[in-house]
Order: sequence, then C-alpha cells, then structure tokens
Amino acid sequence: MQFRHRPLAASVAAALFIVPSARAQTQPLPPVHVTAPREVPAPAGATVLTASEIAGRRASSSDTARLLEGIPGLSFLFAGGISSLPAIHGLADDRLRLRVDGMDLVSSCPNHMNPPLSTLDPAQVSSVKVWSGVAPVSVGGDAIGGAVVVESTAPAFSAPGEGTTTAGEIGAHYRSNNAATGASLSATLRGESMSLTYSGAAARADNGQAAGDFKPTTATARAGHTLPLDEIGSTAYRSRNHALAFAARSGDHLVEAKLGYQDIPEQLYPNQRMDMLDNTQKRGSLRYLGTMPWGSLDVRAWHEKVDHYMDFGADKRFWYGALSQPPAAPETGSPCSPVGMTCASGMPMYSEGTTTGASARAQVDMTPQDLLRVGVEAQRYRLDEWWPPSGGMMSPGTFDNVNDGRRDRDALFVEWEGRRDKRWILLAGARYERVRSNAGEVRGYDPTTNGMGMMASYQKRDADAFNAANRERTDGNWDAAALVRYSPGDTLDLEAGLARKVRSPNLYQRYTWSTWSMAAVMNNTVGDGNGYIGNLSLEPETARTLTATLDWHAADRSWELRFTPYLTQVADFIDAIQWNAATNAPATTLATGQFVVLKYLNQSARLRGFDLSGKALLAKTAMGDFGTSGTFSWVDGTNRDTGDDLYGIMPRNARLALTHAKGDWSGGIEVALVARKDGLSDARNEIATSGYGLLHLRGSWRLASLRLDFGIENVLDRFHRLPTGGAYVGQGSTMSINGVPWGIAVPGPGRSMYAAAAYAF
Repeated sequence: MQFRHRPLAASVAAALFIVPSARAQTQPLPPVHVTAPREVPAPAGATVLTASEIAGRRASSSDTARLLEGIPGLSFLFAGGISSLPAIHGLADDRLRLRVDGMDLVSSCPNHMNPPLSTLDPAQVSSVKVWSGVAPVSVGGDAIGGAVVVESTAPAFSAPGEGTTTAGEIGAHYRSNNAATGASLSATLRGESMSLTYSGAAARADNGQAAGDFKPTTATARAGHTLPLDEIGSTAYRSRNHALAFAARSGDHLVEAKLGYQDIPEQLYPNQRMDMLDNTQKRGSLRYLGTMPWGSLDVRAWHEKVDHYMDFGADKRFWYGALSQPPAAPETGSPCSPVGMTCASGMPMYSEGTTTGASARAQVDMTPQDLLRVGVEAQRYRLDEWWPPSGGMMSPGTFDNVNDGRRDRDALFVEWEGRRDKRWILLAGARYERVRSNAGEVRGYDPTTNGMGMMASYQKRDADAFNAANRERTDGNWDAAALVRYSPGDTLDLEAGLARKVRSPNLYQRYTWSTWSMAAVMNNTVGDGNGYIGNLSLEPETARTLTATLDWHAADRSWELRFTPYLTQVADFIDAIQWNAATNAPATTLATGQFVVLKYLNQSARLRGFDLSGKALLAKTAMGDFGTSGTFSWVDGTNRDTGDDLYGIMPRNARLALTHAKGDWSGGIEVALVARKDGLSDARNEIATSGYGLLHLRGSWRLASLRLDFGIENVLDRFHRLPTGGAYVGQGSTMSINGVPWGIAVPGPGRSMYAAAAYAF
C-alpha cells in the first residue's frame, strides 16, 4: 500500500496566480503502509495549493497568509508584516475556520497580532486548502465563513531495502523595498519505519516604503525625528521559527509527534496603537493515523502556550520621549506616562494564552459509493491579560484587561458522502458545539476611585458593574452543511451549497469591560484606530449561506471558466455602535471625522457577491507555452438594522495575467486592479481609498536541485492606499484616542524587487 490522498478528480481548483513550474522540489515519497482517509470533496469554488505552487509564492512575502493571495473571493485585513488576517467573502479573522496541522489555535492578543496562520513561516508550509464558500462540517466549526487548512511537511520514509537516508533543503530570500532578508533550512533523517525532520526559518525586515512621497501629516512631526517622506512607519519585523517532527510506522499505522517554537522579538503595526515587542509560542502535538478493516481513524492531541508582550516600537516610542533607548524587558517594566509626559522606557502590556485540544475522526466505508465521517473534538482555551503600572496616570496597581478568561469547546459531527454514478456527488453533515466561556473579576489601575480624576475614565464604575454581573455563558450551537455536484459531461460541473454556521463571541468581544478610551483602543482587532468595549450580553452569530458554482472547462482543463455567486444572511452579527462613556449608553449623535469608542452589539447583516475566474492555454509553440488567467471579485456587506456598510469589505478587484512556460522556466506579467472604496462603515468612520492598478513581473527557473524565484512588484511604483489596511497610526501620541490624525489610510508598498533561492540535497 502507499501513503496517499485520494481527492476527487474534480475537487482540485487550479491556482489562478502566476506560479512556477509544477515540477516537484524534493524526491518523491517512498511507499508507506498507511492509507490516508479519502478527503472531503472540496467545492468547485475552492482552491488547493500544492508544495510546488507554494514555493513560488513564498518568495515575495514572509507572511503565511499571503500565500493565499490571488484566490478568488479572498482578501486581507492588513496587520503586521507577517500577520495579515485573511478575509473570505467579507468575513475575516476568527469568523473563518483557520487550522494549522490539524490544530484549532486562538489569537492571544487584544489586537490579534498573533493569528493562527502566523505561527508557521511560509518555508514550513507544504499544502494549503481554502474553502471559500460552504465548508463541510468535518472541516471545523465555531466559524460562519469559509475555512483555511494549512499543513507542514508530511513525514517521509525510506523505500524497502534502502536503509537510512537523508534529505533536506536550504533557502534564502531578499526583498528590496523593506530590505527584507531571510533563510530557511529543513533536514530529514529517515529509515523504513522512522522519520526525524527539523525545519527552521528566520526573517527580518525594516520599515517598508510607499511609492513617491508619503507624509501622513505635519501634525505628527517632531523636531529631530521625522521619518523619511516615503517610509511607512511601524512596519518592521523579525521572526524565528523552529519545528521538530518524529514519525514512526508499522504496517497500516502511523504515529507522529511534533514540537514547535516561535520567537518574534519585534513586529511593528502601522494600524495599531502599540507594537508586538516579544511573542513566544511553544506547541506540541501527537497524531495517530491508521487504516482499519472498516475504514480509517485519525486521532490528534495538542497543546500551545503563548507569551505575548506589547509596548511602543521605535516609531511610536519617540513621541513619548524615549527614542534612544529600547523599551524595558518584559519582566522588568518601568513607568511611562501618556501624551506630553516623560516616558522612561515604555508602557508594557502582557498576555498569556494556552490552548489544549484533542480530536478523533473516523471514516467508515459503508459501501463503495457511501462514506460516513464521524468525529469528536475538544478545546480548552485560557487567557490572562494585564497591564502593569506605568507612570503617574496608569497607576497605582495593575489593570486587568481579561482576568482568568476561559473558553471551552466540545463538538460532535457526522457527515455522509455519497456518489451516484460518475455524475453526482452528494455531501451532507451536521455538527453540534457546546461553547462555555467565563472570566474572573477585574480591577482598574486604582481600585478605590474612578481613576485619572477629571479625565473620567470610570474604571471603578465599570469594574464594579462587570464584577457584579453573571459572567458565565453557555452556547449550544448547531451547524449543518449540504453540497451537491452534478457533472453532465466532461466539460461542465454544476454545484450548489447550503449551510447554517454558528460562531460564539471570542473572549475579547465578551469580557473587555472598560469604557475608558485608552483601554478601549487597546482592544481593537481590525486596525481601524477606534476603541472597542466588550459586551456580556452578546449572542452567537448565526449565518445562513447559499452558494452555487458553474465550472465550464475543457476536458483536459487547458481552459476553464468559473462563476460563483453567493448570499449570506447573518443573525446576531457582532457589529458595533458608538458609545458614550459618561452616560455608559449609546451615543446620541454620530461623531464623524475622528476616532471613536464603540461597543460590540448583536445586529443583522447581509453579504452577497460573486467570484469570476478563468484561465486558458493560448498557444503551444517552440518558444514555450503561452497562457492567460484572471479573477474578478465583488462583495457587498450591509448591516440590515442600520443600513450601514460593514467594515473591512474589499471593493471590486481583478487580476489579469499572461504566463509563459518552457522546460524549467516559467514566468508572467500580472496586473492587479482595485476599485475605489466608498462603501464605508459610518459607525467606525472608515476611511475611503482611491482605486489603483499595479503591475507585477514574476519568474522562476529550476536547474537540477537549485530553484530560483524572482520578480518585481509594483513595477511602475504607483502610490496607493490599502482599502482594507485600516487607519495609519504608525507614529504619534497613540495613547490619546485622537492624539494621532484621523483620515489617513495605510499606504501600500512601492516598487520592490525580490529574489529567492532554494537548494535541495
């Protein structure tokens, strides 16, 4: 038997980005006596990226989420340089099911600076699957949008009689715009029944540069420290990732253990008030995969611990009087006063999060045409976040942002897949999740008064009300999903999907309690510059999604055209309204042209749109194969209660490419077009951006064991602002809610040349 996946022939959608040759980078895996379960059929609108496709994408970015760029219907909420938040059809972050090596991980940061996909370097990723429409219930729950499943390299073993062998790869990259450099190494020692693999990667970058002269405002200038006019403040980063994997097999059984360690000593944020100045993640997992007479069994268990530290990075720290000295080490901390006062070394904020999870999934071969998937899952998440005293105002004592936060999930699902001849595939499933959350009592900096005198932060009032309330919540959430695919011939596939998905609020949405603007602006996961207050009364979001796909193609897939419309209605959508701290009630007048404090509130929402994509082989000549590809996406998101536009919706956008491939060479020219963003969230004072077009060049060449990837992004050096990049607060007096200018969107990068090399041994 061979260790293999058996996806449906029609389930793999072609990647529509410029990719290098699909030729494998590493030696083929030798036989393994374990048969993996047949995969859930991906909807026709989904995308599967293989290792060879990923290799071409990682050259231009150290952000794992950016591997998904160019997939129809997918966009990003910009964050740090290695922590973008993917959005699918207008739903982002933890509204999506994001899974890494089978683990459901949780962001332990009030700004979601450490999202799940950031826990792996792109060099450590071997496959990505994206469900952009209806995701089957077996893919995961506690999400109302699509799903992204990322896997690192699978274990490799020696062939019978081959003995012990070694293999590996070493790589490096450089990007001119932000002087980004990085290196990676993987090495495997393998025998017939065991495999030991190390993989590591390190990356660093300075602040990026916008095209032309970018100067946010003279109001933020300060004598002796003005960033260069084209520099995008607070975009530098450094990261280090290490992983060790051991696997053993015997007959039809495989056991695998993985350990991972990530250290991010610096990741600055242009759209957040603070920066991530230390983040360590330690994770471990165990997996058993076996083939049984009745089917297959997959059992996993994992544990993750995150220690997270925020403070002012260099571009923000200067405005508080401490340009020359780095912030204090996390364990020491030292006083720092806000706007206009002396800052000795910073204003430290700490988070500790632990996630423990387990899952057991069985696939039962009922008949040659029918499969039954059943599974159970459990997750235990714990979060503590505290802000030590800092200067005369942020004291005395410690501010509890989230104290003893707990969020436990227990799930059970069942799913049936049936095939009625070659033309019909049916999939239907249901999932039940019980989500229990709670948090301990909190206190502000001064437990006896409202704190800060005339500044009326109302810390005691808010803490007393929170502590007196019943904070325990239990949600019983039901998911259901159904897909039907009909293939009347070799050139047409028709599919329809219907789903009901439910997601419970995260801990920051339920248990952040202070109406004080300084505390509120720390609790912002979307990068819009505003402040957010949690709400104990939040109910789970319930989404009902209808999607369809027409996939018209040549029998050999030399050309194809896909059209996917969709509609999602969300009850109890967690949106936000402007809040008055003095009255502790909704604001009576909508404040405009400034940053505001908002409170999370259940409302209703509608998201609708379509994705159009296609590709074609134009000509096969002696000079090589010439092709074209393209995508177009449109999504409209509306708050049905207020008529307001939803925040962070990507405007109409398209990608068009001409490709060329001959032998070991592949390359192309790509144009990315984005329309003006004028569908704005009025409650959040979202910032409008102009439309733009960017030109990119990409190439890849392979010679024996050496692979080279290179290109130029934004060839014409066009200035543009990111429509989902949020508000620019990368420098200035960020602790005062309006101490930085409003109305400046984060600019996109200017021209950047990049090159990457990888050598397999």
